[in-house]
Amino acid sequence: MKNRFLMMLTVVLGLALSSSQSDAQDSNENAEAIAGAMAALDEFMLSFNRKNMEAWAATLNYPHVRFASGSVTVWENAEEFAMGTAFEGLARIGWDHSHWLSREVTMASPDKVHISTVFQRFNDRNEPIARYQSLYIVTLVDGHWGAQARSSLAP
Repeated sequence: MKNRFLMMLTVVLGLALSSSQSDAQDSNENAEAIAGAMAALDEFMLSFNRKNMEAWAATLNYPHVRFASGSVTVWENAEEFAMGTAFEGLARIGWDHSHWLSREVTMASPDKVHISTVFQRFNDRNEPIARYQSLYIVTLVDGHWGAQARSSLAP
């Protein structure tokens, strides 16, 4: 009975130890993924605020999908995305720039991170125009972290 108990305890401790080592490795890999995804979103916002379609397109992975305004838009490549007219519509509402208010990782793996965000749009006097929730799926494709899908309540 005593030997059986010791054997069971050894198995349980072994499983716990191997699980914690695996969790630590996953945690390190996920930390690197989260850092890469957050850096990609930083660059996304910087190029967006510069109103530079080519630089903004370079922060994405393709095909790129956007769910917004009751529709789904898919861009197959950066060239197609860069031909967009997003800044014209934003200018009509007085938009000058945007900022992240919050970014929370909801899921992470070594090559994909889901980030729930809140961002705010501002006019040229730095006055808030609107605030929106969104979800970004940021992926690692061919060594490049980029937003591959996004869904927002923004028009």
